[in-house]
Amino acid sequence: MFRPDLIIFDCDGVLVDSEMLSCRCLSEALAGYGIDLGVDQALDLFLGRNLSAVFEHYEALGCTIPEQFAAELKTGVRTAFVSSLCAIEGVNSVLADLQIPHCVASSSDVDRVVFSLSLTGLAPHFDAHLYTSQMVRRGKPAPDLFLYAAERMRADPHRTLVIEDSVSGVRAGKAAGMTVWGFVGGSHYQSRDGKAILRDAGADRVFGRMADFWRTERQAD
Repeated sequence: MFRPDLIIFDCDGVLVDSEMLSCRCLSEALAGYGIDLGVDQALDLFLGRNLSAVFEHYEALGCTIPEQFAAELKTGVRTAFVSSLCAIEGVNSVLADLQIPHCVASSSDVDRVVFSLSLTGLAPHFDAHLYTSQMVRRGKPAPDLFLYAAERMRADPHRTLVIEDSVSGVRAGKAAGMTVWGFVGGSHYQSRDGKAILRDAGADRVFGRMADFWRTERQAD
């Protein structure tokens, strides 16, 4: 089993079970502007990507989304999170036991990451080691964010482990020269073959329970 010098955690879908909540909010917010986007479509198109990807996607289709959309979506997401956001089962124990430097690298903005981790009680595990796509020129699937996080944490990318739940995140980690483990324990993978999806994206390993974080597949079985 690979023992890294640094572990980079994605936030949504890895630390907090937020992807279904976020996609429902995105679908509802777009509906207010006459744009039909189902939750499954939102997962397929935007899982692991930042809000800029949403604007770029619809601009390419000739649909202009007004600037206030971002603020409206943020309000809706915060309301949904306060009502329903939970930490991924078992992740608190994994983080509490870690003796390896670790950080967060997320496509969400800093405010949302801080809010999510504070709401679920996970914030103390990371201190100020939070990095987001706002801090780099290109978001996932480009490697920029993970390379930036490794640089700030003074770690060799080739000795870095990334935990990701999305195709774009897996591709970003691999493009950065890092080892990537795909995680499929979030509720957004209950009706999708997450293991096949992330393996096809290039994940070095895929697991579905935080209790199996350090276990081999044979031990997990």
